[in-house]
Amino acid sequence: MPTTRQVLLKSRPHGPAGLDNFDMREAELPALADDDVAVRAIYMSLDPYMRGRLDAEKSYAANFEVGAPMIARCVGEVTESLNPKFQAGEVVVGMMDWADHSVVAGGKGIAKVDADLAPLPYFLGLLGMPGLTAWVGMREIGQPKEGETLFVSAASGAVGQLAGQMGKIAGCKVMGCAGTDAKLAYVTEELGFDAVFNHRTDTDYLAAMQRICPDGIDVNFENVGGAMLEAALEHANNYARFIQCGAISQYNLVGDQRYGVKNLEHLHRKRVRMQGFIVTDHWHLMREFQVEVAGWLKAGQIKYKIDITEGLENATQAFLGLLEGENFGKKVIKIGPETVS
Repeated sequence: MPTTRQVLLKSRPHGPAGLDNFDMREAELPALADDDVAVRAIYMSLDPYMRGRLDAEKSYAANFEVGAPMIARCVGEVTESLNPKFQAGEVVVGMMDWADHSVVAGGKGIAKVDADLAPLPYFLGLLGMPGLTAWVGMREIGQPKEGETLFVSAASGAVGQLAGQMGKIAGCKVMGCAGTDAKLAYVTEELGFDAVFNHRTDTDYLAAMQRICPDGIDVNFENVGGAMLEAALEHANNYARFIQCGAISQYNLVGDQRYGVKNLEHLHRKRVRMQGFIVTDHWHLMREFQVEVAGWLKAGQIKYKIDITEGLENATQAFLGLLEGENFGKKVIKIGPETVS
């Protein structure tokens, strides 16, 4: 069987993850059994939720195993198939190893890609898990109404980009924050956000929110957590809806390092509805979501930024950078050429 490079979890981090927690090896691919599918990776997704999978504590996603390849959502070409649903040369998306090549046991969890809808990297972002996350959060929990104020933390990120633009489509005033001036310019000049602030330099979050959201916050799409969440609760209007999507500011912290939000009494004082969700609970909506968002894309109602790093060998450094906000848009690793046989 052919060999492949694989990125492994070498050890579990305690606190911030580092390069020494990962390793790369050359491994032989197993022979295919009935219904297995061999896939050559083209693009691989990097996402903040992966940080929790490095730890030993249980989370909503299974932990990565020490000494084994990590897994991620990938777009790739079928190179060999013993599964009647997939043929060599087809492009698929699903969970695979951090590797040049993977064997998907039983073909489980992969689906064919409709490349006519959008470029291939979009199936890991706008038309993939991050896009579905924004779409479900806004539609099912946020339920924005015309004239309301939406605040999106990590506004230029993989999820925040679409959440903010959905707010504009609904007729909201859309505000947010991001970590560089270039990101701020992008979300206002390209995505149509009404006002934003730099959360790295403007660290009095409440004052910043009061300045850019003079009418308070009706819908909060939370990606940062910690002090950002506390400020949003302080500035929330009565009956605000809080979409609890993520808390990237807390993912590298342990124990008492984590930020304790001190004003949860606003949940009852202001009758705030705060709801968390996991996107995989809504996987059955994927096709409906893709059709609607692809329609917005073709109509020019939305834009989406992809941040591509070349080479599997650079994936771990890119992942660590993602956790520090170094990405600009949806982070994707290009592993192999798009050309299929």
